[in-house]
Amino acid sequence: MGKVVLVTGASSGVGRALCQRLLQEDDGLHLCLACRHPGRAEAARAALLAARPCAQVTVVQVDVGDLRSVLRAARELRHRFQRLDCVYLNAGIMPNPHLNLRALFCGIFSRKVIHMFSTAEGLLTQEDRVTADGLQEVFATNVFGHFILIQELEPLLTHSDTPSRLIWTSSRNARRSNFSLEDFQHSRGQEPYSSSKYALDLLSVALNQHFSQRGLYSSVACPGTMLTNLTYGILPPFLWTLMMPVIWLIRFFANAFTLTPYNGAEALVWLFHQNPESLNPLSKYLSATTGFGSNYVTTQKMDIDGDTAEKFYQKLLELEKHVKGTIQDTDTQS
Repeated sequence: MGKVVLVTGASSGVGRALCQRLLQEDDGLHLCLACRHPGRAEAARAALLAARPCAQVTVVQVDVGDLRSVLRAARELRHRFQRLDCVYLNAGIMPNPHLNLRALFCGIFSRKVIHMFSTAEGLLTQEDRVTADGLQEVFATNVFGHFILIQELEPLLTHSDTPSRLIWTSSRNARRSNFSLEDFQHSRGQEPYSSSKYALDLLSVALNQHFSQRGLYSSVACPGTMLTNLTYGILPPFLWTLMMPVIWLIRFFANAFTLTPYNGAEALVWLFHQNPESLNPLSKYLSATTGFGSNYVTTQKMDIDGDTAEKFYQKLLELEKHVKGTIQDTDTQS
């Protein structure tokens, strides 16, 4: 039997491109698309099978921002599979992004213009909201829902014969300055996306500390700057079109502009083929594209210490216990 690979957020963007590239290289995989919208998931499945008719592609419905949905999906996956070889924790949101025009224009005429465009540092703020579970939506979707999914799928991930992989879609925008252990849901800040991506970097390090001895390894990748539904939420498509000549020029100096989901999936696919025991758990693996359009993978040391990662992990365990208890009490009362 081929490897079993689960991908969250697989119906569009880099998640869908990742699935296409994985099947192009090995259509013997069993690929499970974990998506919020069943209709979009089935459309993605149909497109993948049209290109690779012999492939095994299935769908599981899950909204990682809704903990009941996560628990239902985990039960279904445990029923379907005896093991999972790789889980791509890719689904994510950046709700209502606002571009800081003053910071943009000041940055254009500064020495940090390349860094600014590569990381969007200081350029974006978002308006977060609270979910039905009482959590900040960006944190719940980008971090905590995936954490619960991993916890629930632990029996499928810690089988003894071969190592299993967790591969997170992070960001160059993950900033330590935007994260606080005292406010790890970022309820009092304006950059929940950056905070959530730094949080999942922390979580990846902590998971390695706890599970690598049991054959489960976690890695972090960044797909770079792509033109997807996420970026079209920042600026309208026609403005991105107007900016393309400038972006192509900058790409000769900044390799972060992968531009397409296919290019952005480079590091995600590369990680799939590596021996997880040989990877540095403190490194982030970055998709990069040259000015002439060639793709490659580079690395960046994460600004993380193990002590902070462990403290954050313990806070997530406490929150998991609280939220599951609340859900159980609510279901009992109803």
